[in-house]
Amino acid sequence: MRKLLGLALTTALLAIGCTLINPSTSSQTPAAASPSAAMAELHKDDVPVASPIAKDVDPDTVTTEDVTYGTLGDVPFTGYLAKPADASAPLPGLIVIQEWWGLNDNIRTMTRRLAAEGYTALAVDLYDGAVADNPADAKTLVQAAIQNSDRLTQNVVAAYNYLVNDQQTPTVGSIGWCFGGSWSLNTALALPTELDAAVIYYGGQVSTDAATLEPLQMPIQGHFGSLDTNPSPETVQVFESVLNDLDKDAQIYMYEGANHAFANPSGTRYNAEAAELAWERTMAFLNEYLQDPS
Repeated sequence: MRKLLGLALTTALLAIGCTLINPSTSSQTPAAASPSAAMAELHKDDVPVASPIAKDVDPDTVTTEDVTYGTLGDVPFTGYLAKPADASAPLPGLIVIQEWWGLNDNIRTMTRRLAAEGYTALAVDLYDGAVADNPADAKTLVQAAIQNSDRLTQNVVAAYNYLVNDQQTPTVGSIGWCFGGSWSLNTALALPTELDAAVIYYGGQVSTDAATLEPLQMPIQGHFGSLDTNPSPETVQVFESVLNDLDKDAQIYMYEGANHAFANPSGTRYNAEAAELAWERTMAFLNEYLQDPS
């Protein structure tokens, strides 16, 4: 059934791509006029440079390659694929979604870490090769991406199809941080009955609209900071309440004293205690629903 996600689903998703998460049903920082402005305010003092606390894996434990996993309008979707070096059979798949900086070294490191945990991890590139190293450029890139959300939707759907059809993954989940957190939820909304699990790290735009969230059939895990303003703790509480009211399988965590981007060791808001606890919870969640879905 998974392999039947072809042209019909792709065409349908093009029609709904712009409506998955939008300002009318999402949280906004009060002082910000747009999602990109909200992210820019939160990251104005950040730098996407890996610090010594960034954890990587032994390069001998994983294999990596740059791959093309689809095309749209003759423009390819390219990403970064990582798998355990000793993999002898198809493994659960993960769609790994970048922060607002793009598919940079930090996201590649996280992709290798996920692979080392026993996953075929595909880091998608929502910026088509562009990467920012400062907030001004990141804001420009994220604005352009948001304005072309149809292509982003097609990107994540192509990633799903690639993992299922080319990598033969028996299950597929999504995980993303910041802008990627929003798009982890968007991936779930684009594949409401196909995706097996979704992990959201402080996604700025989280829908609180019951009609939007009602189709979701997969378990959802979310990690948010109590000091964050995009989304605010109040919005996260509503998000959790709506999911619970809809009887969804949702694990939503709020980390006291943690801010937006608390899990990014290359940023200025890194919170080691919160990040390590969130990682433990993420691994337990993914293992439960992707490694042993029965």
